[in-house]
Amino acid sequence: MAHRIHNFNAGPAALPLPVLERIQAEFLDFKGSGMSVTEISHRSPWFDEVIDEAVSRTRSLLGLGDGYEVLFVQGGASLQFCMIPMNFAEEGKPVDYVDTGTWSTKAIQEARIQGREVRVLASSEDRGFSYIPWEFEEDGRGSYLHITSNNTIKGTQWPRFPEGNGVPLFCDMSSDIMSRPLDPGPFGMIYAGAQKNIGPAGSALVIVRKDMLERVPEGIPTMLKYRTFSEKNSMFNTPACFVIYTVSLVLRWLEEEIGGLEKMAALNGEKADLLYGAIDGSGFYTGTAEKESRSLMNVTFRLPSEELEGRFVKEATAEGLGGLKGHRSVGGCRASIYNATGLEAVKALVGFMAEFERKNG
Repeated sequence: MAHRIHNFNAGPAALPLPVLERIQAEFLDFKGSGMSVTEISHRSPWFDEVIDEAVSRTRSLLGLGDGYEVLFVQGGASLQFCMIPMNFAEEGKPVDYVDTGTWSTKAIQEARIQGREVRVLASSEDRGFSYIPWEFEEDGRGSYLHITSNNTIKGTQWPRFPEGNGVPLFCDMSSDIMSRPLDPGPFGMIYAGAQKNIGPAGSALVIVRKDMLERVPEGIPTMLKYRTFSEKNSMFNTPACFVIYTVSLVLRWLEEEIGGLEKMAALNGEKADLLYGAIDGSGFYTGTAEKESRSLMNVTFRLPSEELEGRFVKEATAEGLGGLKGHRSVGGCRASIYNATGLEAVKALVGFMAEFERKNG
């Protein structure tokens, strides 16, 4: 058995062990083809099955009706930041955003670069992006209302989604997609870089309501049009085949081994409760996100000094607890507890935290 650590990386992040073992078992000979999945043609019946399964399981898990397209777009979530206003901003209407930190800030910048009328309806910058700013109203004038559902760097998450007042909700769910059930009805678009919760890096999963595609103007480059992807089942050009294959296996694991998103959400809640309980019950560790806005995916915390934080990360790594250093822009520590990081990993981390506090507190 290969040496495996408890993986708390923020992205690329942990993948379910059964998925990795399945990839390993069929890597040299995919479905009797005599080729790896990385070698088969994306125009072959073998790959048709792969992408069709990824799409159908996305529909099943999220309860998507026929009114939604499921696409795979290379360039990650960051490419969508510019594609969204390019494709979906309506003439004479503003584009509306809520700014909860790094990734939503970047999305806002991309819309401004294009000269759009950008309205930031709410921001949590006043308290260092440590909370979700609920106190705002959408007046119904926006082309769309864009939010980032989970903020990996600051450790905050929307526990429920805002009201759009008839304006379609656009959501970057890169770090919490498939972690909990949702009602797709209010959403005009949901998108997620694969590398945090559903697969390896190299593609974004894009779910777009079909009526949104009617907005797409003609005068933009072919590969920056969402219609290009919807009209060709994401295969206008060669897609990220290995990523899509892995995503299909992760979604199968979610459906068949976990039992769906309600069960996944319960497991995620149990993991987060255990870890936040350890932080709150300590006089040594301090959570950085306000309690009512805490993320169930990225748990951010500080120790009494940066010197202790460095020692904590180093000793944790030596104990087989990887990826606990906070983002370089904020420092501190961060445990990313995505779907594939199990309860056993969190229990091991909590045990280490208690011992580290005993020795250094």
